[in-house]
Amino acid sequence: MDLKQIQYFIALFEDGSVTRAAKRLNMVQPALSMQISKIEAELNQKLFERGPHGMTPTDAARLMYRLYTPIMRDIDHAREQLSQRDVIVTGRVSLGMVASEAQSVLPESLAKFNALFPQVEVSVADGFSAQLIDAVEAGRLDAAIINKPRGRLSLDVVPLLDEEMVFVTSAAHGVELPAEIDLAHLPAVELVLPTRRNGLRGVLDAELMAADIVIKPTFEIDLLSTIVQFVEQSQVATILPRVVVQREVDEGLLRAYPIASPPIVRHIIRVSHPKRPIGPAAHALIEIITDEIRRVTTGVSAR
Repeated sequence: MDLKQIQYFIALFEDGSVTRAAKRLNMVQPALSMQISKIEAELNQKLFERGPHGMTPTDAARLMYRLYTPIMRDIDHAREQLSQRDVIVTGRVSLGMVASEAQSVLPESLAKFNALFPQVEVSVADGFSAQLIDAVEAGRLDAAIINKPRGRLSLDVVPLLDEEMVFVTSAAHGVELPAEIDLAHLPAVELVLPTRRNGLRGVLDAELMAADIVIKPTFEIDLLSTIVQFVEQSQVATILPRVVVQREVDEGLLRAYPIASPPIVRHIIRVSHPKRPIGPAAHALIEIITDEIRRVTTGVSAR
């Protein structure tokens, strides 16, 4: 198995569709399918199941993704450093992030960034998407990673990734739930959700309204870490992005259930001022953060 084949596998794993992965790789679909078949034959493992919603990775594929993604990321970073070995990146990065991402992946991302760019100073602010947009417009932040708002923006916008939101209960929750949740037929459970000021609530409410579903939470809290702890210690459930709860799911404290109907997906974007282009250090930090979000959330099944 060569590096190109690993890149093909990673693209199909992340995109979940031969069509999208082939477009991303700038190759024809039969060629991509043939390469994946070669990998499966070499490993003597089935990596994907074809279904009505695309290509579903097997347990072997999830393991392969976890093992190979850091290697490929290290290769890319090594290539970048070698190509710019005479250039020392310095300066200061001022970045904004919505709290759901800052609380979940920022420490690991900053550690990786600092190892690569030790001479760069970094300042990170968290907040609601609307607050961060204002800060970028005013020049207080170089860029911000936010939930895509429904309205149009005057800022430069770069899509980063799409992330599913999941239905979450404590591991000891007493109500028996199906493997996938239909929000139109939700069992009688109390809910805690972010307030309507929060971009996550906006994503959820928009999808529910489009599906003509009404959900009334018993509790509304904006501090996501408090929501997670509350759900751990009670019979109350919530709906949050997978990245926010994945650590507790891995530790066996929470259960995360995919939402089959209507699917709740939030779109994470980068915004920056059109008259103040961001520099290479900011680009690198945002790329590391995006990779870390993808690493935490991709290909992990509900428990």
